[in-house]
Amino acid sequence: MSFGPAPSMYTQSALAADETRKRRRRRVLGAAAAAVTAVAVCVGGWLLWPGGKAQGTGTPAAARQAPDDIRATVEKRPASPEGQPVVEHGEKDLPKATDTQPLYAPGTWATGKILAKGIARRIEGYKITPKYDEKAWTLELGGHICATSRHVTADGRTAVVIQPPRPEGTAKKGVCDQVVFFDLNTGKKLWQKKMPEAGSAYVTNTNLTLAKGVVAIAWGSGSVAYDMKDGKQLWNGTSAAQCADQGFAGGRALLALQVCGQRPDVTYRVQRLDPRTGKPQWTYRVARGVQAVYLPSSEPPVLAVAAGDSMVTDLITLDGRGKHRATISLDGYEAKCGTRNFSSSFFGVVENCDGMVVGRTQAYVTSKENIAINQPSNWIVAFDLKTGRTQGKFEGRWLQMVHPLRMSGDDLLIYRRAGVLTPAAVVSWNPRTDKETPYLLFTLPEDDEFDLSDPEQSDIVVEQGRVFFARRELARDEEDPKASVLMVIGYGSAGLAH
Repeated sequence: MSFGPAPSMYTQSALAADETRKRRRRRVLGAAAAAVTAVAVCVGGWLLWPGGKAQGTGTPAAARQAPDDIRATVEKRPASPEGQPVVEHGEKDLPKATDTQPLYAPGTWATGKILAKGIARRIEGYKITPKYDEKAWTLELGGHICATSRHVTADGRTAVVIQPPRPEGTAKKGVCDQVVFFDLNTGKKLWQKKMPEAGSAYVTNTNLTLAKGVVAIAWGSGSVAYDMKDGKQLWNGTSAAQCADQGFAGGRALLALQVCGQRPDVTYRVQRLDPRTGKPQWTYRVARGVQAVYLPSSEPPVLAVAAGDSMVTDLITLDGRGKHRATISLDGYEAKCGTRNFSSSFFGVVENCDGMVVGRTQAYVTSKENIAINQPSNWIVAFDLKTGRTQGKFEGRWLQMVHPLRMSGDDLLIYRRAGVLTPAAVVSWNPRTDKETPYLLFTLPEDDEFDLSDPEQSDIVVEQGRVFFARRELARDEEDPKASVLMVIGYGSAGLAH
């Protein structure tokens, strides 16, 4: 597989990823040994749900959305939380890959009928049908996927940026300069456009997002936006500007992250843009000394910043006019911004903070792992966006880490990993009442549970009563090269939703 910028840049990213993998493996082996010892001395039983009752969420029904709105599904509580497989697909005859050159599988999206998965140069759609592995469609892209977005329109459309094939040795080998907009339910390509002046767009710097009716892409030295309806170009930015667009955050609004000046003396600013014209509606200037900025939420606007460190240290919340509201220290927390693909900046990182979710009035952030025996392995804390104060805490369990997934109305959907005697679960947490509601209980395949449960390695998507787990990288079993490798698995309720 060959894609990325000039070999020197890609090689450095790959070597760093390789070293991160080695550190993670050492940590996993140590944690497994500690868990075995702890289980041996553990006494007592487990309650599946504290108090033995499932509590109602009080989540309001979703407002009706227009087709080109960005989807914001409010989940219905299943009649039964008992889960059953609804999708399970493995890839066979994988090519030989190494830690520094794996087979990438970026992008996972779900509708009520289809689970769609990106893999190398194509996207495949699988029917959501219990006990069957049935492929509904395949969309051949003609080039490797370079950037994806988690956003989907209300009627089930999304986009990817691809790297068109070019002869070896050509000047533009590795350039990611085409965007494809497609329908998730049918696999139909709706339009494909060549991005203007995108000769420096690579897998390491290209970011893609969706806002109402608009697809927007930025690559650090340029940007462009298209109309979802027909692919007509709406506006574009160039590197000639004093501050260049590094990436966008979409959803309910469109924010631009801009870099001003030349490295190492650069500063950042964030602008809210009119999606149709690209004109700024307000500008927030980030303080000097910040090394990186991420945009986990466009509305309400929230920035995750690395101040004096390479990892995120603080959240900055803004009001609707771009004015500072609060700064939240993340000492002891892991927002997990820019940590996908073993901290390689592939496939778009500006919006991806897998350790946190932003709601209408609160930000929910995961704590660092706690290795103490018979104590919660981690927890999720709710911070008030206006004051920055803590407003609630959802605890995991011993050997059962919890991960925030997304909002469902004003409730938070949480994935809780399996324990020694308890299954994995998706639950809903109402931070106003501190009540927990079970949505789905299920058991992931034992050999795949660790990778699939790690949000830094796999996509975890909840949509319309189901949860899906999908690897972002695939590697064959060298002892059995032709064996099928599990790529995606999903669970739905064995009962009917009400």
